[in-house]
Amino acid sequence: MAPSLRSLLCTAALVATQLVHAAPAELESRAVCGSIPANFKFTENYQLPDPFTSISGSKVTTKSEWACRQNEISQLFQRYELGTKPTKPAKVSGKYKNGTLTITAGQNGKSISWNVSITYPTTGKAPYPALIAYDGLSIPAPAGVAIIVLNNDLLGLQNNASSRGVGLFYDLYGSDATASAMMAWAWGVSRVIDVLETTPAAKINPERIGVTGCSRDGKGAMVAGAFDSRIVLTIPQESGSGGDTCWRLSDAMLDEGQVTQTASEIVNENVWFSEEFANFSTNTNLLPFDHHLLAGLIAPRGLLSFENSAVLWLGSWSAYGCMKTANRIYQALGVPENHGFSEVGNHSHCLFPDVQVPVLDAFVGKFLLDQAGTNTSVFEDDSSFRFDIPNAYVQWATPTLS
Repeated sequence: MAPSLRSLLCTAALVATQLVHAAPAELESRAVCGSIPANFKFTENYQLPDPFTSISGSKVTTKSEWACRQNEISQLFQRYELGTKPTKPAKVSGKYKNGTLTITAGQNGKSISWNVSITYPTTGKAPYPALIAYDGLSIPAPAGVAIIVLNNDLLGLQNNASSRGVGLFYDLYGSDATASAMMAWAWGVSRVIDVLETTPAAKINPERIGVTGCSRDGKGAMVAGAFDSRIVLTIPQESGSGGDTCWRLSDAMLDEGQVTQTASEIVNENVWFSEEFANFSTNTNLLPFDHHLLAGLIAPRGLLSFENSAVLWLGSWSAYGCMKTANRIYQALGVPENHGFSEVGNHSHCLFPDVQVPVLDAFVGKFLLDQAGTNTSVFEDDSSFRFDIPNAYVQWATPTLS
């Protein structure tokens, strides 16, 4: 039985770790080190699964082994929560004209096209770093950074639970594709980057790409960052359940009478997750992962989560605990400063408070503008939350990966 949230908050201790430098991320495809067995055996576990123990039970002690573990985690998320993200299709092309980038993708005799808009900064010089913003920008536009607006609904509709299989992505891969709407969006982001890599007229540096979004789009931005390692900075804003929170911790909040969104609610609300995920929605303890491992797919690249402690539905304590746990992965890779978390209340949902601007500027400066000496060691909240590790949910040790 899982411990109560109250008992967890009252008893905790700290674990010290040594840090090493992280290896650079590879491109979109990950190291392939094995596959998930078809008859995968589920084990009920109320704790947040150990990032450093593979499904075979072997311990991860090196960065090369972590690359294989990331591949394993990626497969698990695709099979049991998000659906399969297809690889780059046979034909991808694009063109740029007057602030509009057109992407065309073709596979098996079918073809789709869509546009994204590019707004250039008034400072800096081309080629510019860029933020891909789901459905428009909801954070302040950083100086020196271009903004690429992606209408993610075009790729995968998200009106309600009846939207499954609707959108350009499904026109190409079929309405029965396992990919959830969020995975369809992530696929679209990857195709935008493909075209930026081959279209110098767009004046964008494809090696300095970030992605952001708020609320449901924040969830989507985090998925995009997790499944394309060409993205150097991922900024989910108030992503809540299904983003930077952990399913198990949100369930614990609800068990304590705190009305927050959980898996059992979200699967009936929309098509952000795969149909397979509904099988786990009433018992997330069966999942062989949680969202600290989604963040782990982004590591060691830049990840900055913004949350809103004034909106209980978002699961503010769950986000805090989940990202505290995820930061252990960054510590193991020697780059805890590449992962930031800032949770501030007293503002409406998706309205960015001025007090968080310095944190945003620091991460943009480091990862998109390549500014040296930028301090990104930020993990803050305004609610005095406690999630010291080890605790009832996290009892595994954090190694130093060689």
